[in-house]
Amino acid sequence: MSSDELVAVYDEHGHEVGSATRGRVRAEGLWHACSSVLVRSTDGRRVYVHRRTDTKDVYPGMYDCWAGGVMGAGENPAECAERELAEELGVRGVPIRPLHSVRIELPPVRYHANLFDVRTDGPFTHQPEEVASGGWMSLEELRAKVADPTWPMVPDGRELVAGLFSRGLA
Repeated sequence: MSSDELVAVYDEHGHEVGSATRGRVRAEGLWHACSSVLVRSTDGRRVYVHRRTDTKDVYPGMYDCWAGGVMGAGENPAECAERELAEELGVRGVPIRPLHSVRIELPPVRYHANLFDVRTDGPFTHQPEEVASGGWMSLEELRAKVADPTWPMVPDGRELVAGLFSRGLA
């Protein structure tokens, strides 16, 4: 999505209130919505973790366990999740399962996160503009990495997966 593309703008309570360019949303810290997909192996014991490219506009070179991104204007959460999963990791045609939604406030970034998960063993095709590398990590290893503040993980991804761990969902 380029900085000129329209994204849905929300209020702090999660109600859609209009649209703005991606660039404006970023520059002004406007509330928006994202969909994020946790990719687990079919046996549920591993999570696919990737390193973002060094050219990403937000959190370059850091690790994340979520495939996801900003919801476009007129897009619903499930459509966004399927689009982002296909774009970032090349995963298509697998059923996505909605988990829940949470608010993320890490100023200047403020958004409503729509969380999903999928079960697949791949194959994966990384989007070269966004994903530098990726691979499987056991749930135990990911839990230890998330608890280590020195591990370079995107802050919102860390917060989201820590929430799943605390709820016993992962």
